[in-house]
Amino acid sequence: MIIVGLTGGIGSGKTTVAKAFKALGVPVYIADEEAKKLMNKSKIIKRKLNQLFGEKAYVDGKLNKPFIANIIFNDKTFLQKMNAIIHPRVAKHFKKWVLKQEAPYVIKEVAILFENNGHHACDYVITVTAPKALKIERLLERDDTSKEKIEAIMKNQWTDAEKVKLSDFVIDNTSLHETKSQVLEIHQEISNRF
Repeated sequence: MIIVGLTGGIGSGKTTVAKAFKALGVPVYIADEEAKKLMNKSKIIKRKLNQLFGEKAYVDGKLNKPFIANIIFNDKTFLQKMNAIIHPRVAKHFKKWVLKQEAPYVIKEVAILFENNGHHACDYVITVTAPKALKIERLLERDDTSKEKIEAIMKNQWTDAEKVKLSDFVIDNTSLHETKSQVLEIHQEISNRF
């Protein structure tokens, strides 16, 4: 099974690109979504996050995202410790998911693929890029957040230029029409390699 990593900075439009691949019949694994599910379902993860962040980590059995986000964005050691708890379990879940797929290749969408050295486990990597101003505009429309919070998150991620250097394919996600045609080109190129 060919594993294609799909990444890009916050607001770049990874979800739009993932949907375009899905529309072509490519199975897509959204690592952040699966991580969120595991954080709310896995007793082991819940116990470890409670040990790391204290009893406020969960409210009524659900992850207390604002509480945890505040801690990890102010102290990177907590972010690293949290990732050490969650990433191995997401990786294990992904491996099981791959075994159930019957397509020639799958997409694994991961926001921080390079930051966590996840690109080493991929056969190819696609990076989605967009101008910074457009990313910020999209996020302000999508999320209840501020420009300052968005820029703080961006500082914790690699720049587009750093990601592009290590990528096999780059999608400039400025126009939806162009993005879809780039996805189709990449899909055909990867499919022709089998």
